[in-house]
Parts: sequence; structure tokens; C-alpha cells
Amino acid sequence: MYIIMLVLAWKLEAESMGFFTKEEWLKGMTSLQCDCTEKLQNKFDFLRSQLNDISSFKNIYRYAFDFARDKDQRSLDIDTAKSMLALLLGRTWPLFSVFYQYLEQSKYRVMNKDQWYNVLEFSRTVHADLSNYDEDGAWPVLLDEFVEWQKVRQTS
Repeated sequence: MYIIMLVLAWKLEAESMGFFTKEEWLKGMTSLQCDCTEKLQNKFDFLRSQLNDISSFKNIYRYAFDFARDKDQRSLDIDTAKSMLALLLGRTWPLFSVFYQYLEQSKYRVMNKDQWYNVLEFSRTVHADLSNYDEDGAWPVLLDEFVEWQKVRQTS
């Protein structure tokens, strides 16, 4: 259910987590063609379907970064990042639980936008066994260190 709220916030173009302005709500409900709670409830399957569309999901994922961060910060604090990643990638990315464990023990206290965007790309392109990971690729250090950490774990 929580992910539906994120998709709804994306559809409403909400700026802040936790509440919608009257303007965001009215504009969003108009675009969704909802003028009552029953019509909104009937849109849940449509909203959920947006997660299965590759392009929409990427837009929702990117939206989540700015939506979830404190507006006076340029980065997401690591706990918020882990929660949002669990919501967005937890069900679909085979390496998610391992990546989550890595973040739990890492030195990282924040995740910047470049790292955030690249985690999605990594989750979509790198095999679960990391066999196609290119060490010379343009991945952020966070992901290079994750791969090193996981390879050490696999050999021990």
C-alpha cells in the first residue's frame, strides 16, 4: 500500500513527503479524473501498473529522491535512502537484501543523486552474481565498494 502513496504523490507532483497542498491535490485529482474517494480507489490498479512500466518506474524512482530528501539537503540521509530503496527495489532486485546489508555496515551516511540514479541502473544491468560488472565502468565509488565487499563475502 505504501508504494501506491508514492506513485500517487508522483502523479500529484507533490513536493514534500507527508502532505499534499490543496493545489497539488486538486490538480492531481483532475488529471486522474477523480472527484470522489471511490474513483480514487478505483485508480489504485492503474497507479500500481505504473510500477511495471519501465519508463514510468524510472520517473517514479527519480522523483522519490527529491520527494524524500530534506529540502535543505542535497542528499538523502542513508536511513531514508534504505527505506525508499526497500520500497522501490526490495521486491524486484535479487541483490537488494545484500546491498541493504552493505549499506547497513558502510561508512556512508548520505546518498547523493548520482549514487541514487546509478543504483537503479546497476539493479537493472548487473547480474546477481556480478559476473558482468565492469570495474572500469563509470559507476560511483559506492557501487564499486559494494561489489568488492560482496566478492569478499562470496569467497569467504
